[in-house]
This record gives sequence, structure tokens and C-alpha cells, in this order.
Amino acid sequence: MATVELSFTPLPAHVRTARLVAAAVARRSGVDESLLDEVRLAVGEACSRAVEEHRLHCPSEPVRLALTEMGGRFEVEVTDTVMQGSGAGRSGTAPAFPPGFGIAVIAGLADDVQISETSDGTSIRMSWPSAVPAR
Repeated sequence: MATVELSFTPLPAHVRTARLVAAAVARRSGVDESLLDEVRLAVGEACSRAVEEHRLHCPSEPVRLALTEMGGRFEVEVTDTVMQGSGAGRSGTAPAFPPGFGIAVIAGLADDVQISETSDGTSIRMSWPSAVPAR
């Protein structure tokens, strides 16, 4: 399956759309119905984190979402563009939850989670098994 890409304005209302699109693509990719709620929740958490950072540091930049089925895995990558060395840094406001709480939630929902931080931003890559055989 080809990659489905979505970019959206960093508004909380768009997180729901991202969750719905992720669940629809996951279903089409062969992810078991019992895992779809986990996909929705993990994608919602990752997108909410990205939206919060964008709203604080780069509100005109879109949040990016890529959804791919490859080799029997359904993979979702949520990317923000908050620059690490730009002086903006990460959220300086007091968080409602301890630092890393959202990542811990995501790690509990996805089979595999990889976080990459670069000077261009942060990428959270999550994956689940899919029923589509490896190609």
C-alpha cells in the first residue's frame, strides 16, 4: 500500500480528523479490529502533543502525519517542525502531566515506538501488525 500523507493546521479540532483517518487507513491495511482503538488513541496522543508544541512555537507550520502499510506492519509517523536549536525549544509552560507522560501512553498502545529529535523537529513513529502479507 502506498503512503497516505496528511498535514493539518495545528488546531485541537483537527486531531479528531487525524484519528479518524488513521483508523480508516489502519482498517484498510488489515489491522485487527481489536487494535483500532489503540491506533486511534496513540495517534490522537501524538498529534495532540505536536499541536501543543506548534501552537506555542510555530503556529503557522502544519503538523504532518504519514500512514504506511509495509511488510506486515501498519506504521504511523507524526512529525512536528518545532526547531530544537531555534531558541524556541520545547514547551516552557508547566505541563498538566509529568514530562514524557504522552510518550508513555503511546508506548503502551503501540507495538513499537521510535522517537527521533533533530534540529528540524520531532518525529514519533508507531507501528502495529497488519494482516496484509509482506511483499
